[in-house]
Amino acid sequence: RWLRQHECVEKLNMHAILSASAGQEQLLTELLVTYAKIPVLIGELISVEIWKHKIFPVLCRLEDFKPRSTFPIYVVLHHEASIINLLETVFFYKEICESAEDSILDLIDYCHRKLTLLAARSANGQTVTPAVLVPLQELQKQAEMMEFEISLKALSVLRFITDQVESLPLSALTRMLNTHNLPCLLVELVEHCPWSCHEAGKLKKFENGAWHVVPPEDQVKMTKLDGQVWLALLNLLLSPECQRKYHFDGFNKSQLLKLRVFLTDVLIDQLPNLVEMQRFLSHLAVTEPAPPKKDLILEQVPVIWDHILKKNAGKWEAIAKHQVKRAFSPTEEELKLQARRWAQTYTLDMMEALAPDKPHCSVCGAEAAKRCSRCRNEWYCTR
Repeated sequence: RWLRQHECVEKLNMHAILSASAGQEQLLTELLVTYAKIPVLIGELISVEIWKHKIFPVLCRLEDFKPRSTFPIYVVLHHEASIINLLETVFFYKEICESAEDSILDLIDYCHRKLTLLAARSANGQTVTPAVLVPLQELQKQAEMMEFEISLKALSVLRFITDQVESLPLSALTRMLNTHNLPCLLVELVEHCPWSCHEAGKLKKFENGAWHVVPPEDQVKMTKLDGQVWLALLNLLLSPECQRKYHFDGFNKSQLLKLRVFLTDVLIDQLPNLVEMQRFLSHLAVTEPAPPKKDLILEQVPVIWDHILKKNAGKWEAIAKHQVKRAFSPTEEELKLQARRWAQTYTLDMMEALAPDKPHCSVCGAEAAKRCSRCRNEWYCTR
């Protein structure tokens, strides 16, 4: 049953990407809003996150667990990536954000956890991988790489949430500004930029799912991820409602003023809205903002994470052992059946449509439109 649900999420995700690339995603967003599926997806997202933290490490520690194939476990790990990718595609729309209702608080907490992991990654640096990995160790390494990409998707989702600060519930705003202090966390990301690194004297940046060497002439060019951080900061700091609620104390003020050194003319030319940020920071440097107005309100709190943890407290090892028997030790016949179902989900044409790079001619290297009818691998620009 769960695998069927995952297949549905995968198909929705692929449909959302193709619809967005064709500018026809309106129908999908309307269906997600009409059938109230955004809270369901957020609940599923947090469930898989907890599974990764509580169940997956137990599976890796079980000495008597030697799976014939680690693919069923990989599918669960990949489920989180599929959901966050779907949410990133559709959260651009205001009605999607509003349809999340109370679960928007859980999504904000989720994004905060992922951004904290990003900041910690930039502080700790890259981990060294052993030369030889057993299957479960290899899976752990894949999960670690996937976690980085998921965190970057969560950054985009958070930025789309901040686009709607005017229509968010008061509790959501309080949670972003005061409970989690997201402006200071975003400053940390601007400062350390975890999607950028130096390797063998060359600057590399992470874009479109891979690390790329940046040529010298493009090193000052703003990436999409840089833009997401700056836009989120603009939304959180320049909105009148946010300024009224945020506490500009000594620490927060000193952190925010670190941004001034990054606001160069080259950066502002690429994102002109940052002129307003520059003015705001110049004003902040010479004034003492009034303390936030303390309203007497009943604040909502996120419930999904706490509910799952309380319901399953002390049962994690038992759940892991149960899943080993029922889900992660399939017979050869069950693996073949699942492989056929996945082949139906991921058709060759669908994978090509989702690929970020267009195929190139094997003869001249130009962009190709015709594929060899025999081998189905080589591409040509003409017959």
